[in-house]
Amino acid sequence: MKTITLKLDDCQVKLLNKVKSSSGHAAWHSLKRLSSTLGIVVALSGCAAIQTAGSTQAGRFEFGLIGDLQYNAEQEAKFPNLVEDLNRANLAFVVHDGDFKSGASPCTDELFYRRRNEFETSRHPFIYTPGDNEWTDCHRAGADPLERLEKLRELFFHGDQSLGQRTLTLTRQSNDAKYARYRENARWVYGDVLFATLHLVGSNNNLGRTAAMDAEYAERNAANMAWMKEAFDLAKHNRNRAVMLIMQANPRFEDTWPPDYLTNLRITVPDPKRPSGYSDFLRALETEVLTFKKPVVLVHGHTHYFRIDKPLISSKSKRVVENFTRVETVGAPDVNWVRVVADPNDPEVFTFRHELVKKNVADHLK
Repeated sequence: MKTITLKLDDCQVKLLNKVKSSSGHAAWHSLKRLSSTLGIVVALSGCAAIQTAGSTQAGRFEFGLIGDLQYNAEQEAKFPNLVEDLNRANLAFVVHDGDFKSGASPCTDELFYRRRNEFETSRHPFIYTPGDNEWTDCHRAGADPLERLEKLRELFFHGDQSLGQRTLTLTRQSNDAKYARYRENARWVYGDVLFATLHLVGSNNNLGRTAAMDAEYAERNAANMAWMKEAFDLAKHNRNRAVMLIMQANPRFEDTWPPDYLTNLRITVPDPKRPSGYSDFLRALETEVLTFKKPVVLVHGHTHYFRIDKPLISSKSKRVVENFTRVETVGAPDVNWVRVVADPNDPEVFTFRHELVKKNVADHLK
C-alpha cells in the first residue's frame, strides 16, 4: 500500500485542529488513516475556496477595489447593483477603502449594522478599513467620535476572518498586546503580494481639533507607522513580489513636492503653520518604498476622483519614485469599481481597470 504524505497549509491545519478538539482523538486519527489509505490530499472546503478564488495563490489573480460609498439614498439603491457585478466576477477578494456614509448623515448603530450586513452579501472575502465619515466627522451629527470609533471596531473588526460569504484569514495588529486596540489594521498575503490596511483617515487624520483628538491621533499614528514598517519588513524577509497598502485618506503628496511642481500645476503651497496629520506617514512611506525597491501601490479614497499616478517625489533627488503607484478608487456620486489584476510574472505586477456597472451608469443627456 502506498502511503501519501499530506502537506497542509496553515488554514487547513487550523481547521483540522478544530476537528481534533471537537471530535476527540479517535476521530482525529481515523481521519488521518483515511486520508493516507485513500491517497486523499485534504482540501477542506473553506480553505479550498479561499485558494481558488480569482485564480490560484501562486499565480495570477484579480480583486476589486471600492470606496466612498454609500452617501445618499440614490447610491444606496445602486449599491446592490455594484455587489451583483462584483459577485459575478472571478475575484480573490474585495476591499472597501472607507467612507461608507457621508459626513453629514447620522452615525447611528442602525446604520453601522446595515452597512455590515450589506458587506456580508459579498460572495468574495470583503475587507474594510475605516474612513473619517464613520467616526472622525460624527461630531457634525452630535455624536462622540471616539465612542463611534470603538463601535466600529466592535462591529467590523473581530476575529481573524474577513467579512463576506467566503472569508479570508487576516493577521491583525491587535494580536500584538502593545497595539491591542488597533484591530482594524490588517494584513494578508495572496499570490506573493503582501497587502496591509492602515487606519489613516481624512479630516487631517483627526489632528488639530481638540486635545483628546490629538491624543487619539498620536497613539494611532504610532501604531500605523509600526504596522507599515512591520509589513515591509515581512515583505522583504519573505521576498514578496509587491506590497499594496490600503487606507482612506488622501495624504496630500503635493505637500512634499518641490515649489516648481506646485507652481506649474497651480497648486497652493501648504500652510506651514498648520500641522499635517500625514507628514509622518509620507516620510516613512518614502523610506520604505526606496528600500523595498519592488512595486508598491497605495490605494486610497477620500477625494472621490479616480486616478492612477506616481505622486511620490524623492526628498533627495526631487524626482519621481518609479516603483511607487497611487490608485484612488471610484467614489460618490459614481457607484462603480476598480478591477486589479496581479501577475507575479509581470515586472509591474499590477494592472488596473475602471469597471462600469451598467445599471449604475449616469444618463449624461438628462
